[in-house]
Amino acid sequence: MTDLSAESKALAAYRPRHKLRLVTAASLFDGHDAAINIMRRLLQAMGAEVIHLGHNRSVDEVVSAALHEDVQGIAVSSYQGGHLEYFKYMIDRLRELGGAHVQVFGGGGGVIVPAEIRELQDYGVARIYSPEDGQRMGLQGMIGEMLMRCDHDLAAHAPKDAAALRGHTPQAWRALAQAITALENGAADAALRAGIMEAAATTRVPVLGITGTGGAGKSSLTDELIRRLRLDQDDALRIALISIDPSRRKSGGALLGDRIRMNAIGPWPRPAGANAKDGAADPGVRVYMRSLATRETGSEISQALPEVVAACKAAGFDLVIVETSGIGQGDAAIVPLVDVPMYVMTPEFGAASQLEKIDMLDFAEFVAINKFDRKGAADALRDVAKQVQRNREAFAKRPDEMPVFGTIASRFNDDGVTALYQALAPRLAELGLPLAEGRLPHVATRHSTQGTPVVPPARVRYLAEIADAVRAYKRRAREQARLARELQQLRETARMLHENDATRGGARKTVLALAEPREASLDAQARKLLAMWPDMVKAYAGDEYVVKIRDKEIRTALVHTTLSGNKIRKVALPKYEDHGELLQWLLLENVPGSFPFTAGTFAFKRENEDPTRMFAGEGDAFRTNRRFKLLSAGMPAKRLSTAFDSVTLYGHDPDPRPDIYGKVGNSGVSIATLDDLKVLYGGFELTHPSTSVSMTINGPAPTILAMFMNTAIDQNLERFKADNGREPTDDEAAKIRAWTLADVRGTVQADILKEDQGQNTCIFSTEFSLKVMGDIAEWFVHHDVRNFYSVSISGYHIAEAGANPISQLAFTLANGFTFVEAYLARGMHIDDFAPNLSFFFSNGMDPEYTVLGRVARRIWAVAMRDRYGASERSQKLKYHIQTSGRSLHAQEIAFNDIRTTLQALIAVYDNCNSLHTNAYDEAITTPTEESVRRAMAIQLVINREWGLAKNENPNQGAFVIDELTELVEEAVLAEFERIAERGGVLGAMETGYQRSRIQEESLHYEALKHSGEHPIIGVNTFRNPHGDPVPEAIELARSTEAEKQSQLARLADFHARHAADAPAMLARLKRCVIEGGNVFAVLMDAVRCCSLGQITEALFEVGGQYRRSM
Repeated sequence: MTDLSAESKALAAYRPRHKLRLVTAASLFDGHDAAINIMRRLLQAMGAEVIHLGHNRSVDEVVSAALHEDVQGIAVSSYQGGHLEYFKYMIDRLRELGGAHVQVFGGGGGVIVPAEIRELQDYGVARIYSPEDGQRMGLQGMIGEMLMRCDHDLAAHAPKDAAALRGHTPQAWRALAQAITALENGAADAALRAGIMEAAATTRVPVLGITGTGGAGKSSLTDELIRRLRLDQDDALRIALISIDPSRRKSGGALLGDRIRMNAIGPWPRPAGANAKDGAADPGVRVYMRSLATRETGSEISQALPEVVAACKAAGFDLVIVETSGIGQGDAAIVPLVDVPMYVMTPEFGAASQLEKIDMLDFAEFVAINKFDRKGAADALRDVAKQVQRNREAFAKRPDEMPVFGTIASRFNDDGVTALYQALAPRLAELGLPLAEGRLPHVATRHSTQGTPVVPPARVRYLAEIADAVRAYKRRAREQARLARELQQLRETARMLHENDATRGGARKTVLALAEPREASLDAQARKLLAMWPDMVKAYAGDEYVVKIRDKEIRTALVHTTLSGNKIRKVALPKYEDHGELLQWLLLENVPGSFPFTAGTFAFKRENEDPTRMFAGEGDAFRTNRRFKLLSAGMPAKRLSTAFDSVTLYGHDPDPRPDIYGKVGNSGVSIATLDDLKVLYGGFELTHPSTSVSMTINGPAPTILAMFMNTAIDQNLERFKADNGREPTDDEAAKIRAWTLADVRGTVQADILKEDQGQNTCIFSTEFSLKVMGDIAEWFVHHDVRNFYSVSISGYHIAEAGANPISQLAFTLANGFTFVEAYLARGMHIDDFAPNLSFFFSNGMDPEYTVLGRVARRIWAVAMRDRYGASERSQKLKYHIQTSGRSLHAQEIAFNDIRTTLQALIAVYDNCNSLHTNAYDEAITTPTEESVRRAMAIQLVINREWGLAKNENPNQGAFVIDELTELVEEAVLAEFERIAERGGVLGAMETGYQRSRIQEESLHYEALKHSGEHPIIGVNTFRNPHGDPVPEAIELARSTEAEKQSQLARLADFHARHAADAPAMLARLKRCVIEGGNVFAVLMDAVRCCSLGQITEALFEVGGQYRRSM
């Protein structure tokens, strides 16, 4: 790789002269915010204060944050199309709302092509960075340029008069933001400062101060308290939230990380014609939030906090909430600056004597023990209450009367949080908060009581137990192999002694006596395997493999004759004569289709059916349906893999708003209603044995799955009507429905765990999502859905977010076992749901990918049999492979097919159950017809032309494969133990363990790529001597204006036709969630009259939105 220019090196070393603040985010309906996380880390390290919003952020959210936080710049990643509309809409909104000077930067990893970059920069975007820019400037050079262009003082924009702050208009809140910046920087006009202090002194506004230990959940709890206040008071009050985070002493930068966790601060929908108290049209904006850095104070608060609080009072807010950065035992700086101090802690404070050292327990009017679902929470509540009682010398009251509450802020609608709010509200009212009679029903508790944990506390060590079980099986296998070897050696010795001198039997008897205890120690399974070996060799030695099932002979060809006349065996067996080596091979490897399925789940691949998946998703349902028909033409099996646009992926309906409209039908198909899904799969017989549908949908998977099941049922009802010329009777319809559900084939990717870990399309709260996934599995059991996988547990998105192959495999398998534990905790039997779980992995260029399937199959099989007592069908891990999207580079895109070919080859060698090969141009656009044909040709060439692919166990017997298998398996088991130490998958997610690991591994890869230590042909070495290989004009598969308008029209028509039925159905759906019923059962009815967006919004109200984190 060429050295960076002197200019780029200077930019990389740039340090700002002014205090710089930037907002970072991934654009609306974009997941995979690993890249923007890397950028915000570099911004912090170079001295900037960063307000990170995470993924899936609308233009209004980003612009509101930029204006309220008064930043100099915005940095946005945009990967899912619609970027032209998104960035232009952002520029328009900034200009409209007084933020024209805010610099906007963006990047799209090659998705934004050169002509579009010029168009956006001409429109007003400061800079769109291309992969070529990253190559030329380096990551830090790009960040340095952003900082340099933002490095100006904002003092000139501050108001001169405190009157500008009042009125609760967008202009007033913008003036407040600019006034706070001036106050924080010590540059406020004297008249402004005096006016603010005077106005604040004459108003009676309560100030709630929330402080506590780092990681106690202060932000989540603050958000939940704001949500309850808004609900309880019918959203009538205006709240100012001041959130403080520590500055880094070394760089001066800061991560202002609380805004990302706030779900309740945005505008809520208002009834039509609703007006604010001042008579102006009410947009539903109630909460102003401002993040502050501690800067040079060395404390948990900002030096400017008193003046900032005064400014919020002067602006006329009803309540000011201050949330501090994390504090230690002796910190209590917030107390003199607020009216009501609150202390937030967790149950893990150590011995009870530690409580005597916590200063805030002397001063806090309210104490919240958050994360009350953790071990020892009840004891912590008692001990803290006693300490507060002692501190207050309130011995006339019982400890349970102290203002100490147990809360779980991460749980939607937690009653412990409600109890805290209902105790807090009267105290704030005493201090001037204008409270009306509340709408929330009173809760008679002082701590969280609802719900049962997804994985019971007694089972949190499940991954460590699985690691122990796999290691124990391997130890037993090797011990049995040793016994078999010694037994064979002793018997052979006895035979040779007898042949040498038949008259001398003493030595022979001694040797046979040594063999007897070894034979007794050899277990029945090992003896059976050795006894059956000659028959197995014979069965695989012929030209056909013959099996009788129910008096029917099934014959499978075992050889392929080459052009040279040689016979290539479908399954090659080892030539071992040593019983120890043979038994170890049988126990740890075995032939394909036999436990532990290391070589493959099934004995043979299906004849004349490639594992090829036809992947499509673009424009509207009509266009994608045409693409499916094109791809599957002439193919005996129809494996339809569907990519949905990002509007659908996030559970929304198409909308004219520019940042939504631009994404409709881009990077996937737009699906909003049951009608759309019927068009999407029209012309395909969904219950045919060779038809299988895969839907990559994640967050709204339950709704899309319900649409699909209804589509399959309706298709067969229509077929009956066409064949018989009449409607089916109720009994006939019920039988058609049952038959359809039993025979329909496919999978839905609904794995919410990897969505959180990979920072992707999470939309509902994790707990609710897991509950609904369990509902699906339960519904499948009750309706005998045998051939459709209820969840595809995905590692692909973990890999796309930056994980290395070990982490991808370990995290994905751990997620799979978490679903197993969650479903078992619901009372389901292992064999009722385990066969309906499937996996989805990414391949890549690393050597570990060569054995990824082998390791996954063996771990799963051993754990299922030995740990869970599951049947053989449950022991078989079925998995889909998609070649790596991360190895698709925007530079020299034609080279991507070479990488994809190699990855496809190792996937076929590893006996994947199905395979999708990425198109070479996916680095920059939705695949075109030509590129998709090339991608499919890769598989067809391998399966039909590549000679060695005729053999189905080519990996077996290779020394390097054996060594890699052991190495990767042990690395995965070690990762299981690390996750178990953190409380299992869910406990590790709570602390961000998986997410942090993925980010670190992503950054490591990016650093090596940029330095050239990790060579990538055409990217950082063997560069095109003629410069940028991205052509100026390239075929871009974007949705058309007609398709977007058609979707809006079809959606409006669907809403109009079902206007009478939808409200009652949505009410029924919400009632089902509240009462704990099977949500999927109701969704099967709801999708017939409600659109995707209507269902998502209803579920948000009762199931909770996903809370983002870093």
